[in-house]
Formats: sequence, C-alpha cells, structure tokens
Amino acid sequence: MIGSGVLEAAAALPAVPAYLYDLPALDAHLTAVRRALGATELYYAVKANPDAEVLRVLAGHVDGFEVSSAGEHAHVTGLFPDVGVALGGPGKTDAELRLPHHRIHVESPNELRRLVATGLAADVLLRLNPDLPVEGAALTMSGPFGMDEDGVAECLPLFGDRVRLRGLHTHLASGLDAGPLLDLARRLPIDAYEEVNLGGGMAVSYESPGSRFDWAAYGAGLAGLGRGRRLRIEPGRALTVYCGYYVTRVVDVKRVRGQAYAILLGGTHHLRTPATKGHDQPLTVLPTGAADGAGLGGEPVTFVGQLCTPKDVLARNVVTSVRVGDTVVFEMAGAYAWNISHHDFLMHPKPAFAYLRA
Repeated sequence: MIGSGVLEAAAALPAVPAYLYDLPALDAHLTAVRRALGATELYYAVKANPDAEVLRVLAGHVDGFEVSSAGEHAHVTGLFPDVGVALGGPGKTDAELRLPHHRIHVESPNELRRLVATGLAADVLLRLNPDLPVEGAALTMSGPFGMDEDGVAECLPLFGDRVRLRGLHTHLASGLDAGPLLDLARRLPIDAYEEVNLGGGMAVSYESPGSRFDWAAYGAGLAGLGRGRRLRIEPGRALTVYCGYYVTRVVDVKRVRGQAYAILLGGTHHLRTPATKGHDQPLTVLPTGAADGAGLGGEPVTFVGQLCTPKDVLARNVVTSVRVGDTVVFEMAGAYAWNISHHDFLMHPKPAFAYLRA
C-alpha cells in the first residue's frame, strides 16, 4: 500500500508523467538491509537505477558500486571520486579494461589475457558459471555469462605480481528467496577462495508489493559462510525498487468489444518493466479528474500508454473506477524502469523527476 505522503506528493506534481522517488524510505530500507548483513560487504549494482539522487542515498550505506560499462563507471566516479568500484559485465572493451577499479570481474580466459596485456595492476575476481540446477528463478544467468570450471582452470596460470587473483564472483539467478539463494551459495566452491562475491538475485514480487526479501535470514546465513573469508553481495532491484513511483494521468477511457481501457500519458517507453517481465505493475488511482467527466466504474480496466503498439500495457484487468483526468501512481518503479525503457519511440516528451526528502 502506497503511503499517504507519497500519494499527496504525486497528486501535487506540477507535471506528469513523472518519476517520484521517496528518498527517506530508501534510506530506511538500506539501514535495515545494512544491519541485517553484518560483516558481509554490500555493493550496489548501478544497472538497476543510476539516478544521481538515489545513488547519493545509497552511498551512505554501501561499501561500493558495481558498474558494467564505461558510461556507468564515469557516472559513478564523477559523483563519488573515492568510492570502491567493481567493474563487471561481459564484452569489456580494451578501454574498459584500463579503467581504475577496486575489483574487476573477469568473464573469460581471453578477457584475462587482454587485461594482463595492458600492463596495469588489477585485482581480479573470476566469474564462475557453475552447472547447478536453479529452480523457481525469474531469470537464470546461464550461457555467455562467466566461465565454466575449465575456463577458471585456464585462467589460474595467467596471474602474476601485477594482475592478482583475489577471489570468485558468481551470479546464478534472479528472483530467489533467501533460502534458495543460501542453498546455492553453499554448493559453490567458495572454500578455495579468500574473497567471494555472490552477486544479487534477491526476490522482488510485483504481485505482492507488501512482501519483502528476508534480509535477516539471508544475513544470518551469510555469516556462517563468511567465516575466514571476505564475503560480498551486489544487489540492485531489491535495494531501490520500492522507493520509486511512476505518476501519470488518464487522457482517455473507452470500451472495445467489451474490454475497458484507460489510456495514459506516457507508457512503456517510460516504464518498460511490466512489458519486459510480463507482469501487471501495481497501481493506485487518485480521483483528480472532473466528477462529471468520462469514466469507467468498478470494472476490470486495462491501463495502456500512448504508443502505437498493443504491447504498451502497464496493467491488465484492474478492478477499479477511473475517470479522464485521474492521476495514476504506479509503485515499485525504482529499479529497471526509466533506465531500461525505449525513450525515443514516437518521440514523446521525457518524464519529469521529483524527490521526497526528509
């Protein structure tokens, strides 16, 4: 359920569509996560949401940032010149291999050879893609990500005084609860390494916005795994998704062959998440439209955007009443939302950005 402060701020926005970020809520969530993790290091995967104001809140809680491109690297180090940066991602260019970093996650033997050829000092985590069954995941990071055990073995003789092996990196799947994530971690060959990065993948439920990943159970489990080694995780979505809202307005309502539709300003070119994941984005309708305006009453309504494609759907068959001019607030828009959307399709205006502050 969206808090009254967010709803009041959403109704008062001077322009929509807009993203509204609740920074105090983000700060409180990060405080709880940090407390639950204990000695486990926390990095934030910038790909989830690189908004500068969001990153400034994160910077007060995390040990570093994980970036996956030269663009993300420049963005983060421009904001925080002294922050610890882990450079990850497949297909690194020669220029990216030369970027300064705290750790670099190497994806293949060839990438490691290219890194050694730079002549620069580097602290490496080898990204392992182990052959472990993963059940119930929203997404499995198989195929081209990382290396199998033979690839890791091929890398080991390549290390020396300049390019140093620091440990293991792995990120097997996304959308798992604490128990399954810990079960996977226990099956990894972490005993051979002094430093281990377990990646992210914490479950987030768009169907049940009030549920949360069990950080306390996960932190307790990691405490047992971390004895005698440096343990790190790098979540993204599970840290920021709950602080973001996409706010827009109903521009038209209609029925087509018995199906009720509310057409919104904006759409999936601003908030691609539901189209990408195939879910309905949770929402709240604020009655800001004229009482005598065109509307739909107490029936299943599908909320769509302005794009010339039938895939521009944000939520289907939401039982509600809605009028032209009403404000619609989509929650859980704080991760993989604006930054993954196809911004320029049809060249509609970009959304505004607003922030709730303490």
